[in-house]
Amino acid sequence: MPLFLQNKHLPLIAITAVTVMAFTVVHSVQWDSKFVQADKNGKLTYTPDEKGNIIPDFSRVGYYQGDKAIPDLPVVVTISPSEDAARKIQAAINELAAKAADKNGFRGAILLKKGTYQIPATLQVSAGGIVLRGEGDTENGTKLVATAATQKPLIAFTGSGSPKPIGARIKITDNYVPVGSFSFTVSDAKGLQAGDAIILNRPGTDKWITDTKMNQIEGRNGTKQWQANEYNLEFERVITQIQGNKVFIDNPVVQALDAQYGGGEIYKYSFEGRIREIGVENLYLESVYTSDTAENHAWDAIAINKAEQGWVRNVTSRYFAYACVNLGDDARYITVKDSKCLDAKSVITGGRRYSFNNNGQCNLFMNCHATDGRHDYVTGSKTLGPNVFYNCTAKKTHADIGPHHRWAVGTLYDNITTDGEINVQDRGNYGSGHGWAGVTQVLWNCTVKRAAVQSPWASGKNYNIGMKGDKYPGRFKDRPDGEWEGQNKEGLQPASLYMAQLKARQGK
Repeated sequence: MPLFLQNKHLPLIAITAVTVMAFTVVHSVQWDSKFVQADKNGKLTYTPDEKGNIIPDFSRVGYYQGDKAIPDLPVVVTISPSEDAARKIQAAINELAAKAADKNGFRGAILLKKGTYQIPATLQVSAGGIVLRGEGDTENGTKLVATAATQKPLIAFTGSGSPKPIGARIKITDNYVPVGSFSFTVSDAKGLQAGDAIILNRPGTDKWITDTKMNQIEGRNGTKQWQANEYNLEFERVITQIQGNKVFIDNPVVQALDAQYGGGEIYKYSFEGRIREIGVENLYLESVYTSDTAENHAWDAIAINKAEQGWVRNVTSRYFAYACVNLGDDARYITVKDSKCLDAKSVITGGRRYSFNNNGQCNLFMNCHATDGRHDYVTGSKTLGPNVFYNCTAKKTHADIGPHHRWAVGTLYDNITTDGEINVQDRGNYGSGHGWAGVTQVLWNCTVKRAAVQSPWASGKNYNIGMKGDKYPGRFKDRPDGEWEGQNKEGLQPASLYMAQLKARQGK
């Protein structure tokens, strides 16, 4: 018996205090995941499964993989509110785009002074090195109002073109390249060198479709079974070194390359029209609307595609039907931070209210907040990682957070807090046959109302580590469970996987 209970004369308040203190100690005990452990110096050790797969390194995402600070570009044009301010802003963008960028790829910042700007058409930026900057992301700061009755973005950064193959495809000869690997062996590395941009292609095959049971989706009107030729997954990577025929890459393999499913191959590519060094900062963005379910108004506050090495920071959006920030398939190495998506206006149904939407590669969303959304932190069909959502919150949710449909690969949901759900599951015939939403999806130290985290029948795992909240079966009770560890257990270390991986890599 504890000593304080043996003393009949100890005041009740003291007993209560000691009891509370004892409870606190029990619940603040730190613990390590069996999948990733950190030592006292921050060095991380990963525990592989029977095939050598580990939780991959998610730290190389966002603007220059987190190795460069987001710059403060010098102001080259200043604009104040006026009746024709929208015309002046677009004219300034076009004039700046026509000028040569400096050695860093910068053209400069357009400063929009405090006040309200009526914007009747999308502000379109199609050249790199340009930043749109305001003087505050509150209604009393720099306020841009989308006034058109059209489902278009208020601000769009869009390059041109698409990836173009260079040379022949080279076969990967390893029988199995596990998740987390930074290297593999190819049939012939001649003609390759460090610095080459490559596509790492994991082909879709009929056997893979069969083993994941995505040719057995229960049919309903509009349901489409998965087709192998639609699942050739093309990850953008850069060669860091070559040793004989062994190729090393800058970001890890996030889906195993398995010979029984076609293995993999690489080829060099170029993307000439992709723009870079673009940014939006310190703005309050709003859409007009006619009712809570109206949809004849602006869709995205900010849309970015065919762009890399960019950022959105300190932006608040309100009343848009789709997203605060919507990253397209060809957006990569974009950091979205310290931003809010508030009070969406639309019908609450599919294809609306994706508060922070990512369809691109190697992107980072951090310190963001959303209200009244559906899929607040979300990826789309075949979104290829690594990608990270870190330290984000959502309230008044109408659907779930997580991979939305059709095999997103390699996403970390780190310290996400929501009053709704985070789900990683077989979505079956939702939509036109969403099926398995994703693989190598990692939930780390999240707080939810409830969650379903399942692993596909074949070809990878999903993880839920240190989650606070309820577990439920998801749409299908018979699907394989994901890797669950430490549910409702306080004290997970490291508290943030993304931050621990970043610090370990940078030696901080």
